[in-house]
Amino acid sequence: MIDRQSAGFAVKPTLTGDKVVLRPFADGDLDGIRAALRDPEVMRLTGSSADDADDDEREKVLRRWYGTRNAQPDRLDLAVVDRSTDGCVGEVVLNEWSERARSCNFRVLIGPAGRDRGLGTEVIRLFVGYAFERLGLHRVELEVFDFNPRARRVYEKVGFVAEGVLREVLRDGDGWVDATVMSILSHEWERHRGRP
Repeated sequence: MIDRQSAGFAVKPTLTGDKVVLRPFADGDLDGIRAALRDPEVMRLTGSSADDADDDEREKVLRRWYGTRNAQPDRLDLAVVDRSTDGCVGEVVLNEWSERARSCNFRVLIGPAGRDRGLGTEVIRLFVGYAFERLGLHRVELEVFDFNPRARRVYEKVGFVAEGVLREVLRDGDGWVDATVMSILSHEWERHRGRP
């Protein structure tokens, strides 16, 4: 059985691809994260809502949150850095670790500076590969809102399989939105390495 420490969540790796580097957060990454979190499309696609805090309070929360990501032993948060600009364009996360099931939730956020160039596909392949090949996970799962078909296509391209629908989980304007639960298993990853 793999426990949290041996699963490697306390270790924050650097993973390098052709287009991106996934690495522990640094102070200079806040500009990219701030830009992503202010983007209306990111806010909608992640189901986030604007808070009522003033700018100073929002900045304190942002600095506190990202200033502690590298010290978290029970989750893995990495900055997504665009190699062409050396700028942070988002984040990738494994959280909600289940020791018994050797499974985690997966989430990725790519801001406007990193869109439409295939960065997301590479990010997911690098990170999910690390989850299976280095952390020894059996299952990685996610939820994607129905109004985000672009993300769903990328997840399917990497090998995630739809499992079911969470009905009306998010209020969007005057309507409700479903979310699809998707997962990928270690034996599937072993077979196709993110290229089914």
